[in-house]
Amino acid sequence: MLQLHFRLKAISFTLMILVFYSTWGETKSKTPEKAALRIVKDVVIYKDSSYYSSFPSVIMRPEGELIVAFRRAPDRRIFGAKGNRHVDANSYLVQVRSSNGENWTANPELIYAHDFGGSQDPCLLQLKDGTLLCTSYGWAPLNEEEKSTLIQPYAETNGFVFLGGYLVRSIDGGKTWQGPIYPPHIVPEQYNSALGEPLPAYNRGALCEGENGRIYWVVAAHDSETSRKTSTHLLVSDDKGLSWKHLSVVATDSEASFNETSIYETPKGDLVAFLRTAGLDDQACIARSTDGGKTFNQWEKMEFQGHPLNALRLPDNRVLLTYGYRHKPYGIRARILNAECTDFATAPEIVLRDDGGSTDLGYTWPVLIDDNRVLVVYYFNHDKGIRYIAGTILEID
Repeated sequence: MLQLHFRLKAISFTLMILVFYSTWGETKSKTPEKAALRIVKDVVIYKDSSYYSSFPSVIMRPEGELIVAFRRAPDRRIFGAKGNRHVDANSYLVQVRSSNGENWTANPELIYAHDFGGSQDPCLLQLKDGTLLCTSYGWAPLNEEEKSTLIQPYAETNGFVFLGGYLVRSIDGGKTWQGPIYPPHIVPEQYNSALGEPLPAYNRGALCEGENGRIYWVVAAHDSETSRKTSTHLLVSDDKGLSWKHLSVVATDSEASFNETSIYETPKGDLVAFLRTAGLDDQACIARSTDGGKTFNQWEKMEFQGHPLNALRLPDNRVLLTYGYRHKPYGIRARILNAECTDFATAPEIVLRDDGGSTDLGYTWPVLIDDNRVLVVYYFNHDKGIRYIAGTILEID
């Protein structure tokens, strides 16, 4: 009996040891990995209760100055309106500046006010020689008599007729801007502009300058005269944005629509298009070119929701991908991809903010402010209140 007693105690002790190591292993496996990003702080870049401010972009000048461009329009509620729309006759392109990403000039400088209507979504690109490009597009407010004289077909929303896209340029750090420069009309786009001309190419999204000096810009086009569905196309410029030509189709589908797209060049030289969609349950999508944009592979779902997307190369060649999240809890999210952006379906999602007041937020744009910090700009709201330009400063591991 005594021998049996000691044998049972030994077995019990062994089981305790096994349980301990098993539990320790489970605990260890559940310990989160070190975060790739650390949120330092959220900042207010521009906020004024008299204005609806939205759709920002950002660049850093060679001397370290940050410039944020955005679309500013009157808050129509001060005139008794129930709310605001994304199309407004008095929406202009403006900019503010900062030396550190935290403190910003209070009074925006005008970039451009379109002669014939309101402007949208200023998208900044800084070229290697310091030239600044800013793309946009506009809407003309027309009454029924004026619309009756237009050349059919044309695109219309809430009494505004589409003017199409344009861009302006600066060679003095945004102190003055030249333009507008109108990109070409591209097939299959059938619509005419409010000015009675074939609609100039248009879109919202980040452009990129390739290692070869060529500028790449993904634009949208309606697939037919009777359809509001759009596909995306690649325009290129070899003269620093002064002229453009159509190179290829980026993404198209018989059912899904593709529009606001950012394009990114990987270290290997692939061109990666990050696509906003409609008709795909808000799925983010991706398309890739391995031949300099002459052709793009079949688009793929990235297996997560969010839009529009924007990509930034980090100092170690990883890619910070940021986007707005317009599902509860509303906010801003990010992922860190490998250098060639091939792990998009498995890269962990990082929540930067989840305190947004409605779906009307996002349109992120990231920029490096030093070797281990990033500023992500976007527009935001709380409790469906005034829309304003905000940012989040991140530290990179």
